[in-house]
Amino acid sequence: MSKIKVGIYDEHKLTQVGIGSLLKSVEDIEITLQSNEKAHLLDSLNSICPNILIINLHELNSPLINLISQISTGYPQVRILIVSVKKEEDIILKTIKAGAKGFLSKDSEKDELIEAIYTLRSGYDYYNKSITHLLLNKYIHQLKTENESAGVKNLSIREIEIMKLWGNSLTNKEIAEKLYLSVRTVETHKNHIMQKLNLKTSVDLVKYGIKNNIIEI
Repeated sequence: MSKIKVGIYDEHKLTQVGIGSLLKSVEDIEITLQSNEKAHLLDSLNSICPNILIINLHELNSPLINLISQISTGYPQVRILIVSVKKEEDIILKTIKAGAKGFLSKDSEKDELIEAIYTLRSGYDYYNKSITHLLLNKYIHQLKTENESAGVKNLSIREIEIMKLWGNSLTNKEIAEKLYLSVRTVETHKNHIMQKLNLKTSVDLVKYGIKNNIIEI
């Protein structure tokens, strides 16, 4: 099997050399490109196209995001691995959106860096455990929010109206009188609301209504 060609980009030459030194002893890896200047990096990619490009991130800014996006778009065969001193959610998500395929924090061990390179070379994305956990929580939160929003969209105008009145502590009889409905019709609407939103209790429904700005407090 041919060696994995790795490039390293770091504006700070000393840390760039440090990463290179860590990898030079790995038999399957060949350092084919090292750069600390954007222009030099882009020019080199035209003739030297590594399998993996490690970008050592000290501070995320627009030029660096643009660079990641430019490389991922212009050189899709180059898979970008970010090594960062920071691991805030916003930074991780912005680099992924720009086209990075892997993200390691600076406290990662050498073995994890090598594992990330092998994983990216095999065509898979790679994030270390703490970052995977962070991204999973973000995904779950987004999924929950989307499901809640979808639930509201499934409610009819009448159901939302009843939900608001219920949240304002009106009884079924009072809601029926206010909307010129029968008590049974109000009860039927409330059951439909609970079913559509997959809620079990009246308390859950009130909480849901407050969270989604249907019920005012």
